[in-house]
Amino acid sequence: MILSLFRKNTATEPVYAVYNAIVAQSRQRFFYADWQVPDTVTGRFDMISLHMALLFRRLRAEQGGQKAFSQAVFDLFFKDMDRSLREMGVGDIGVPKKIQKMGNIFFGLLAAISEAMDRRDAAALEAVLSRNIYDGASGAHVQALAAYLFAQDDALAAQPAESIMAGAVQFEAAA
Repeated sequence: MILSLFRKNTATEPVYAVYNAIVAQSRQRFFYADWQVPDTVTGRFDMISLHMALLFRRLRAEQGGQKAFSQAVFDLFFKDMDRSLREMGVGDIGVPKKIQKMGNIFFGLLAAISEAMDRRDAAALEAVLSRNIYDGASGAHVQALAAYLFAQDDALAAQPAESIMAGAVQFEAAA
């Protein structure tokens, strides 16, 4: 998938709309102020990754154009990360290595949260979040983020895939 960065631009208006909704949701202040997600480049990447994972979980079982749509959102995500790294001053030689590392982190997180969420195992999801987002910390903030992810997963499951792929994805407010 990382090589897909060099493919023709497949981003359409709905792809941009969904990606922008993910980024907007990921920037909600409560993640950082209330739930102690580190307000760093890494913390923000992690929050976007969690919301991307929720989208991919929603679309994975659908028939039709969901695979191409998911790929286009993924491509846009990593093009945005590439742009961000360059704006932060990472040189041309360092960007591909950092993007590859980010891709590996993303896919590891996607696999780990999907496994826990498929089993509806809150303790396993909290362990994944503690390890990947909170540097081993635990507490009410980790439990709150896990509960939020389950609620968002349920809310996305109730949205028609056709609407999402038309650019109309809705995230619920945090409880």
